[in-house]
Amino acid sequence: MGALKKKRNWLKKSPAVLALVTPSIAQAAAVVGALANTRAVQRNTLMRGDPALVAEAIDISKLTHAKIRQNLFWAFVYNVVGIPLAALGCLNPVLGGAAMAFSGVSVVSNALLLRRWKGHQLTERLAD
Repeated sequence: MGALKKKRNWLKKSPAVLALVTPSIAQAAAVVGALANTRAVQRNTLMRGDPALVAEAIDISKLTHAKIRQNLFWAFVYNVVGIPLAALGCLNPVLGGAAMAFSGVSVVSNALLLRRWKGHQLTERLAD
């Protein structure tokens, strides 16, 4: 038990990121429960048994996070511009509705760009 306590203390002091891949959810929960501290713990489950897919899961999650931030940015811009114009009466309601529709279409279109991601290329490179 002393070794586990030393590792836990080292993890608490270390700024390093710990990545753990286990063959089952139960094992992952047990290890994370034993080593976890106040830092955030993220659990991902792969649907296939290929450990090389961990890199792909991290890649697509980073891309998804970037798309979410882009969509939030553009929604914020639309609101910062549109709400004052509408409140001052400078924006025709028809144009306001069109801007809202365009906002929704742009968010969906931006999110659909994730479909272009080709993760299998990474797996093929790792296999070589």
